Amino acid sequence: MNFKKHDQKCALLVVDAQESFKAMGEALWKSRGPADFEVHIKSLVTGFRDANQPVYFILHKDDDPGFSTDSPLFRVMDFLEHRPDEPVILKQVHNAFTGSPLLPMLIQNRISRVVICGIRTEQCCETTARVASDLGFDVSFVTQATLTFPLHHPHRDEKMTVDQIQARTEMVLHNRFARIVTVQDVLSLLREEG
Repeated sequence: MNFKKHDQKCALLVVDAQESFKAMGEALWKSRGPADFEVHIKSLVTGFRDANQPVYFILHKDDDPGFSTDSPLFRVMDFLEHRPDEPVILKQVHNAFTGSPLLPMLIQNRISRVVICGIRTEQCCETTARVASDLGFDVSFVTQATLTFPLHHPHRDEKMTVDQIQARTEMVLHNRFARIVTVQDVLSLLREEG
């Protein structure tokens, strides 16, 4: 994986890492995982900033509590300390491209490679990776810097844990839509390319 090829840049896409999820209830928020998500995503954001590579924040908006644009929770998660020069892109669907200005912004900035992290692993992060790949981007997916919640099967008395969801996402994305990489993989390459 080489971030700079023919003078083209790599961008970090931080998908739906927003305070809005805390409006979904304390019980759900406590069930989240992995436990070290905040450490990993902050490391990626810091690494991209230190390497002078762009960071794009994507926020999901809808009518659910916390996700409407007039909610006090509708903002990038506080621990990430969003900077004014970093774009915040609003979306209304699962992937970060459909109906948003993300694609033209990436093209204008000559970005051909994206690293994906954020919330939820199997939903908006996975969908963004699939669409990015279909659009021709070189995609790296950092599972340990994605967060999700346990899922309950709609017709059976079954539940998937966070670990099971993340393993399933890696299996369906790997070598089809993205490379599965670690935070350390990304940070090492950013330093090498810097």
